Amino acid sequence: MSNAIESSLQKSHRALCQTFITLSPFHSLSAKLYHTAVLCEDSLDLLVTTPTGLYVDVTMGGGGHSRALLERLAPEGRCIGLDQDPDAVVNAPTDSRYHFVATNFRYLGQWLDYWGLTGQVDGILADLGVSSHHFDSEERGFSFRYEEAMPDMRMNSRSGVTARDILLSYSEEQLADILYYYGELHDARRIAALLVSHRAVGYPTIAALMEVLTPVLPKGGPQLRNKLSRIFQALRIEVNDELGALRQLLSDSVRLLKPGGRIAIISYHSLEDRMVKEFFRLGCFEQPSEALAGMPLSAPAPLRVVTKKAITPSADEIADNNRARSAKLRVAERRENI
Repeated sequence: MSNAIESSLQKSHRALCQTFITLSPFHSLSAKLYHTAVLCEDSLDLLVTTPTGLYVDVTMGGGGHSRALLERLAPEGRCIGLDQDPDAVVNAPTDSRYHFVATNFRYLGQWLDYWGLTGQVDGILADLGVSSHHFDSEERGFSFRYEEAMPDMRMNSRSGVTARDILLSYSEEQLADILYYYGELHDARRIAALLVSHRAVGYPTIAALMEVLTPVLPKGGPQLRNKLSRIFQALRIEVNDELGALRQLLSDSVRLLKPGGRIAIISYHSLEDRMVKEFFRLGCFEQPSEALAGMPLSAPAPLRVVTKKAITPSADEIADNNRARSAKLRVAERRENI
């Protein structure tokens, strides 16, 4: 890590003291509220190619990936941690090589531009899973297990609209679209019509929401859980603009990485995985004319796919952490001279 990068980070820390979060001592009890770092060794084995480099963990959460990453870095190495949930600050590693900022990873490009670090990053890591801290906190309103909670679903509880706001304000067509595209629900229009026609209930609690949904829900078993999970997933993605944030991160990654720098993404559902897979293949979201015609690309994509197939957790990891079961890891590397 060059002195220039260290100086840039230090100056930015002072200049942005109103938005930079002061690091607190790591608190192991708090970290347990966040999910265990998934595919940790697999992702870092492929991500960390330069121990003296600059790395960014854009979803710090409980700090598991960040701490494991720091263990692989030399004294000259540096790591920046991001998390959109300000509560995560208590999990930031107390290490002079580590800087934490509470922000959504969609703004990573703006931060690195401000710090003068564009094109100097050796690795970017994103674990897109919703933390256990959010699912298991009743007041966050993420899970249908907590029937008395308000449908909130905000990753950052200090800003943005809630799921309840969406249920009470979106048109029937808008609700149908998010249920269809984000929940992949084939009866999205029927569900949307039901939600709009029962707005008088006000959706003060998850119990009230589930009562309205009863006519479209299976009677029980895995089918009921799957249906509810898809409905809640659709609302959560919309509340947090999760796919929009991922799109921005991927779009910025090419210019943020140095040649040979890598990006590793751990996704948990098909919508995220498809987006990551296609971007790694093409290096953009606008399909080149050659790709649309099924022809080879006339110029190489800016990224080289490192993982030809997605890496998934081992049976042992799933046994230890069931929430890792749907995880998929993909890694790409920025090509030279693009």
